[in-house]
Amino acid sequence: MKSAPLKALVQTISSPPQRMSSQRRLGSRQPSPIARTLILLVTTLLALAPPPVVAQSSVVIDHLDPATGYRIAQYRAPTPQTVPGGTLVTLETLQALVRDQRATLIDVTPSQGAGADPVTGAWHLPKPHANMAGTTWLPDVGKGTLSPALASYFKLNLRALTKGDPAHPVIIYCQADCWMSWNAIKRASSYGYTALYWYPDGTDGMRDWDVPLVPATPVSMKPSPP
Repeated sequence: MKSAPLKALVQTISSPPQRMSSQRRLGSRQPSPIARTLILLVTTLLALAPPPVVAQSSVVIDHLDPATGYRIAQYRAPTPQTVPGGTLVTLETLQALVRDQRATLIDVTPSQGAGADPVTGAWHLPKPHANMAGTTWLPDVGKGTLSPALASYFKLNLRALTKGDPAHPVIIYCQADCWMSWNAIKRASSYGYTALYWYPDGTDGMRDWDVPLVPATPVSMKPSPP
């Protein structure tokens, strides 16, 4: 028969060791002074580091002719909030300018066809177009590069519509996200016109606000001189 002390010793040896909980084990391990110093240093450097540089949208500078500054490709794309030589306006302001100052409305929506007939001057249009009543439609004058004939067409019609007054208010529009109207404002400004207004939402914005649109016919490429 085993004695009591011997029995207790046997039980102690045969009993499985008790496991310490993971929480206690983790809690009992503290970082060394060197580790704490490194953690503090990294935290300080991260706090002092400048914020990451976010790439700015290149929509404003993409596809611009570096020599002239005109948009020369992908005309249906988001436009900026400003235009050289002109003032961006809302539909409400557009209507007020027409009502109070008899501003001239010019639609520069492209023809989307074969252009104007070189003999008759009539435009080849693959589908009908509509714009705001009282608007003069001058297709393709918002392209990045104009032929001499198209540049003359734009100049002559501007002169006729403003009666030769470069300070007469002119509102130019196209469609939403259309660089043609942006180009046309910039170009008209280069011709010396000083009261230019840009409605960037164009006929799409007019439809959104239930403005009645009427069938449009473009001015022939051979306008009568004033």
